[in-house]
Amino acid sequence: MNPLLAYTLFLGDSTLILSQRNSEWCGHGPILEQDIAITNISLDLLGQARNFYTYAASLKGDGSTEDSLAYMRTEREFMNPLIVELERGDWARTILRQFFFSQYQQLLFEQLKDLPDEQLAAIAEKSLKEVNYHVRWSSEWVIRLGDGTKESKQRITTAIFELYSYTGELFEPASYEVALVATGVAVDPSTLKEEWMENVKKVFDRATLELPEPIFMQKGGKQGIHTEQLGFLLAELQYLQRVYPGSEW
Repeated sequence: MNPLLAYTLFLGDSTLILSQRNSEWCGHGPILEQDIAITNISLDLLGQARNFYTYAASLKGDGSTEDSLAYMRTEREFMNPLIVELERGDWARTILRQFFFSQYQQLLFEQLKDLPDEQLAAIAEKSLKEVNYHVRWSSEWVIRLGDGTKESKQRITTAIFELYSYTGELFEPASYEVALVATGVAVDPSTLKEEWMENVKKVFDRATLELPEPIFMQKGGKQGIHTEQLGFLLAELQYLQRVYPGSEW
């Protein structure tokens, strides 16, 4: 696959799948205000995915659309990192995943907006205002949970244990990233890790939380190797188009 197409799909898949996971909270949030907040974040991520998919469809040039890329590909064709496809879990797990991903996405888009591909740069620049809010919102919740009650601290600590081993994949370049970094079109994700760790640690210090010791990091999603959970997620996401192809509202 063309590296630029693969990279654009990776960016679109990451935001679409996290949007789908977060949207599972719609109507189930802990309080109405936060129910609306997580739903709006889901819509922000969905909008980003649509922009990336529209660009990817133009790169394919075979009649693909944003809908066909979202609804008609199998799980092995998706290139999102594993962390975004994991089950929703409780509120603490959802918060921590959004926090980890938004901290990464903020650093990624800050660099991507200055790179030569005009379409990717424009999407990144347009999305940064949303991402900055996602970072602020999730950071405040990490602090609230970590420095809150005994139960809230236990829940966020459990979430750290469950999710931290999936963060390493964000910073390990996939083959298509390596090819594009060499031509100056993509961001080298390995260069983001140190600042990401610093930003995460600052929030964790305020939350009286600790980063785990270096451990084995899960990977595979960026190359199309996923957990079984993505298959179940896509079965729900893609059901209507699979049963009634070409359906429109």
